[in-house]
Amino acid sequence: MVKEDAFLEWEEVYDNQFYGTLRSEVERIWKKGKHVIFDMEVKGATNIKKAFPDHSLAVFIKPPSPEVLFARLRGRKTETEASLRKRIERATLELTYENTFDTVLVNDVLSQSLAEAESIIESYININTVATG
Repeated sequence: MVKEDAFLEWEEVYDNQFYGTLRSEVERIWKKGKHVIFDMEVKGATNIKKAFPDHSLAVFIKPPSPEVLFARLRGRKTETEASLRKRIERATLELTYENTFDTVLVNDVLSQSLAEAESIIESYININTVATG
């Protein structure tokens, strides 16, 4: 499917673990008049933004600090020590992408972060509906 250009974006996030977004799925959702919201890693988000610079909003969701993020990952107790190291290495890299996004949302208190995320998205949709509608 990569060779057929079926993906809008794709990335090898971890060794031999690939993630991507099918172009056909995005088009299918748009044809229904719906908005697409992605929860994805930073390189994929950056590629989506490059593909649709005037029709996308990239929100970087970050922890209050790297230490809080690492404590959250450890606290889940769902990772082996090796996979936890891999996740922490990846998170450290991803935190360097903050300035490539349109806006930043600090995920500290979940209920507040959710409300702020909803507000950011609603504002974007409302502004762009008026601009294009």
